[in-house]
Amino acid sequence: MDQNDQANVTLFAARLTPHRSLPLAHFRLLLLIFSGAALLTSLPFIFLGAWPVMGFMGLDVVLFYLAFRANYRDARAYEDVRVTPLDLHLAKVAAHGARTDYHFNPLWVRLEREEDEEFGLQKLAVASRGARVEVARHLDPERKADFARDLSQALADARRGPRYQ
Repeated sequence: MDQNDQANVTLFAARLTPHRSLPLAHFRLLLLIFSGAALLTSLPFIFLGAWPVMGFMGLDVVLFYLAFRANYRDARAYEDVRVTPLDLHLAKVAAHGARTDYHFNPLWVRLEREEDEEFGLQKLAVASRGARVEVARHLDPERKADFARDLSQALADARRGPRYQ
């Protein structure tokens, strides 16, 4: 391996995505159950002549669907982090596809943490020479702390420089 290849070797790479505990197939099942429950609940009102109740129950189902649809749309957002001996590259991609790239020199980067005694790591930011970018915003405090530990180790490795044989 020549010197240029050693300088561009990836020390750390991660894709951070928002957690979604309900897969799409299970959401469809949940929507079917919710719709069936709304229909069964509104049937007695229809027989009693209070048919507008069914419209309101249908509105509940539509709002339920729209809320989950917005949730799944937001889940398309992600962050890519890549550390080499010469570069910390952070790419933030919004749910609608807008991409913002940041490059930092790993020698000058510091991680800024905002921690709560009870809840753990709340905010994590990469800072260097006046620039500050929050990372791992989608992660829960425990996973954010694990990510911070791994990123700190990669930055320490980058500060040691490339290894030449």
